[in-house]
Amino acid sequence: MTDAAVAKAQAAHAGLEAPRTIVVIGGGQAAGWVVKTLRREGFDGRLVMIADEVHLPYERPPLSKAVLAGEADIETVRLVKPDDFDALNVEAWQPDSATAIDRAQRIVRTQSGREVQYDRLVIATGGAARRLPDSLVQTSHIAYLRTLDEAVALGERLRASKRVLVVGGGWIGLEVAATARKLGVEATVVEGAPRLCARSLPPLVSRFLLDLHRANGVDVRLKASLTKLEDHPNDANRIRATFADGSTLDADFAVAGIGLTPHTALAEAAGVKVDDGVVVDHFGATDDPRIFACGDVANHPSAWLKRRVRLESWANAQNQAISVAKALLGNFEPYADIPWFWSDQYDVNLQILGDIPADAQLAVRGDLAGKRATLFHLEDDAIRGVIAINTPRELKLSRKWMNQGRTIDLATLTDASTALA
Repeated sequence: MTDAAVAKAQAAHAGLEAPRTIVVIGGGQAAGWVVKTLRREGFDGRLVMIADEVHLPYERPPLSKAVLAGEADIETVRLVKPDDFDALNVEAWQPDSATAIDRAQRIVRTQSGREVQYDRLVIATGGAARRLPDSLVQTSHIAYLRTLDEAVALGERLRASKRVLVVGGGWIGLEVAATARKLGVEATVVEGAPRLCARSLPPLVSRFLLDLHRANGVDVRLKASLTKLEDHPNDANRIRATFADGSTLDADFAVAGIGLTPHTALAEAAGVKVDDGVVVDHFGATDDPRIFACGDVANHPSAWLKRRVRLESWANAQNQAISVAKALLGNFEPYADIPWFWSDQYDVNLQILGDIPADAQLAVRGDLAGKRATLFHLEDDAIRGVIAINTPRELKLSRKWMNQGRTIDLATLTDASTALA
């Protein structure tokens, strides 16, 4: 499959001239890794990065943790220091935003009126925090978390508050709640589903997270259908939430963490194929051989999952971008990483590797109640997925075995008295 995919990609790009101008739309982690890798791989042509944020590329995982808590800022989350970025000789059009891609003339036009002709184009536009519907929100005291500036503003507001309402029991919502508790702020998490992180975790681990947050003082309300979010009737500086059962909850403000909407409108308007993200191949190429995409916005075929997927993770943003940068220069190395994600909440580092179906029967190694355990999903005695709770060494070893396709004895996996080797 890999050899055939490489041959197909080489054939599709065989008639194209070597790029002299590469344009990257976006300024996040994926965009940063594209420009870094291009220079590292020897590209010495014109390199233009168009980004709507004023900041140079930075990493997003700290936003809901260290930045929110006031323990980190732009200097500590930068992907590239300003002097090092200058050395890359990138034309950074910031703040600006691409408004149109003219594929016939190979031109990108921007909101400021500038335009640039490209030989290759990379769409690394990421996405935006999904908004609650206007019909539900009748207050300005609601925050979303996606950018560095939003994280800084949210952190300041948290430190000035006594209670925050978090709408959404997914990863962002839970990390915000954990950071709020760290700051001494009371937190209520409301989730419409019957369990936390229901789309990405089996019930056993959802229950673990529920117990973890309740043990740290978070008021978690499941199956909670929010019907109205408005200014408090007696204090316009606070909010009141109303639920389908008629109950209400008061807080200083609300944070919504209900997912991400990928920025695909630019690609779609240009006629590039879009289906839950910009559709790309194993190398990040779209149906236009001059246009590539990577990061949160790209829908790619995962060799491990055996299906198409759009991943929102730090590892994907970095490693897919590296693969794309190499492909831009004719070096086609399939992006075939095992999906990996992590979250830090309180004293728990939780990592997920591979494929964990919602109904997976997990083999447990260690003590889940003691917050030190590794949970395995096996198929035909081979590890297909791992959830590691404060066991990074076991996750690292599991990754090695998964890449090798090694079969594992179940009794060995679950015997915590014997070290895995």
